[in-house]
Amino acid sequence: MKSNKFAEKELGGHLIGEIPMEKINTQGGSISLGHPFGATGGRLVTTASNRLVRGEGQYSLITACADGGLAHSCILERYPQK
Repeated sequence: MKSNKFAEKELGGHLIGEIPMEKINTQGGSISLGHPFGATGGRLVTTASNRLVRGEGQYSLITACADGGLAHSCILERYPQK
């Protein structure tokens, strides 16, 4: 995204910045995880919850598209263990 060559070819010469790679989901989204499409919400919440516990994170943002231009989102919060 911060490549001049990419910007010239794909973005009309406008650099758009850099994506912080530590914020990218490297474990796959709903379709790549291999489950029925109707289970997207449950699968995303389960995966995000497990990642919060394993990675000792505090928040997780989940988003998914739906039919007809609709979408949903959810923020999960992990409370500290006592």
